[in-house]
Amino acid sequence: MRILYGVVGEGMGHATRSRVVLEHLLSAGHQVKVVVSGRAHRFLVERLAGHANVSIEEIHGLTLRYFGNRVDRSESLFENLKSAPRGIKQNVEVYRRVVEDGFSPELVISDFESWAALYGLNHRLPVVSIDNMQVINRCKHPKDVAGSRGFDFRLAKWAVKIKLPGAYHYLVTSFFFPKVRKKRTTLVPPILRPEILAAAREPGSHVLVYQTSASNDTLLPTLRTLPYRFRVYGLGRSGSEGNVTLCSFSETGFVDDLRTARAVIAGGGFSLMSEAVSLHVPMLSVPVERQYEQELNARYLEHLGYGAWARQLDRDAIEPFLARADEYSHALESYERRDNECLFACVDELIQRVERGDERPVTLDAPAPGKYAV
Repeated sequence: MRILYGVVGEGMGHATRSRVVLEHLLSAGHQVKVVVSGRAHRFLVERLAGHANVSIEEIHGLTLRYFGNRVDRSESLFENLKSAPRGIKQNVEVYRRVVEDGFSPELVISDFESWAALYGLNHRLPVVSIDNMQVINRCKHPKDVAGSRGFDFRLAKWAVKIKLPGAYHYLVTSFFFPKVRKKRTTLVPPILRPEILAAAREPGSHVLVYQTSASNDTLLPTLRTLPYRFRVYGLGRSGSEGNVTLCSFSETGFVDDLRTARAVIAGGGFSLMSEAVSLHVPMLSVPVERQYEQELNARYLEHLGYGAWARQLDRDAIEPFLARADEYSHALESYERRDNECLFACVDELIQRVERGDERPVTLDAPAPGKYAV
């Protein structure tokens, strides 16, 4: 089948999980054209270089700007408006190439990416959504987990609803499985890259810290006062400061430090959180402010007993979390670590349904941990 696959470039989590799905599609012999923005473009070009049945086009995508650990809405709006003329021109050129090169997709798959989804709608093609964001809108969450349904919640829900409306089916990746409230929705386990699936859990004594914001000037001095060894990634430098080791990024080194960590401290991004849960590593999550999806992930993490979450990364958050690390590890033993076969079965079934010309399926036959109750 000829498949157009869209990958959003904001954050690398979309790219790493799309790589897994793309490799499955390519191994099955499908012809795939990928449209992708941001850093994810180079990542996918490098990872898929060995496959002859894929082509990759770079498109322009929206970006977010941050101030400390908060989304700067004004700066984000300004930067996106400033880059809009160039971005629109680039995307129109890619659209023309896709139309004129004779590829003629039969199916569109989108990982929260609008360009491919709009192409599908304009050409009356079935669109399959694969992402974690749809859990906000398509599932029912307990009030004590959902938290405040204020502006950030309403904005997130609105953004998710308009991003991919009317899809053929929604595959929602998640390590928590709330009740599905909308038709054509299936919950599947997190998509795990091969490096995580191959990793064996061997708990050690160090704490892995992934921190991309350099604005928290008190973090390293705080860590040095605590009686633990810390390995810190994401600050762009290396070296040692007492019990703190600053690590240059290495995919192999990071995975090894994650699988052997006593615990992990990071933001609220779904990819790292789902990897930590799958490896049974307790996590302290500090979500980016004004990103409701990250806060929802973090709230479920704590609700399930797999870790804790906090609004500020300081001693008052770190110390009690690490004191309870063994308790969180015990709770994580109940989490069933799964490979990607559930997702692959769902994707293959949807492709078969599209080939047969089936109407949009309310629910799928493939086993999954969450489905709409017919």
